[in-house]
Amino acid sequence: MPRSLIPAVLLVDGYNIIGAWPCLKKTRDKDGLEAARCELVETMTSYSSFQGYDTQIVFDAHYQNTASNREIITELVSVHYTDFGQTADTYIEKICASLRAEIAQARISRVIVATSDRAQQLTVQGYGAEWLSAHQLCGEVEATVCRMRHKYQSRKQSKSRFLASAIDPKARQKLAQLRMGI
Repeated sequence: MPRSLIPAVLLVDGYNIIGAWPCLKKTRDKDGLEAARCELVETMTSYSSFQGYDTQIVFDAHYQNTASNREIITELVSVHYTDFGQTADTYIEKICASLRAEIAQARISRVIVATSDRAQQLTVQGYGAEWLSAHQLCGEVEATVCRMRHKYQSRKQSKSRFLASAIDPKARQKLAQLRMGI
């Protein structure tokens, strides 16, 4: 079976995640909803970059008289604001229904919906999508951050330009003794 171009499409119910993650709730309560949205987008951008997921973060415009809007953040991350009267849930359900054919044709391998809304969970699973609770997504993001740190810390070079600084003290002492003929 050929490898698909996109490993997964991740659909994130933005306000649901903000309301469920303690760090984002704290930001929302202290600095406002816009700051919490920015923090979520930044977090999901890093996560999606590492995972290779095509991520769509969806925010309701349900109670605002505005037209839908889409912001491209990176090649893999976009933010979607729904139309007036449309919930993030209905938007995500439509996307799941439209992506069903993409999965069948092996253009994408999976669709994942991140929300803690139980009714939404059942609906999207009916379309063949996987479901992640807000808590599970938080855990996956934290685990990914740890993997990224570990991966890039092991690549860091020694701060000193001398080879001797990269050698443990015991080996350095033995080399000094050899050099002095001791």
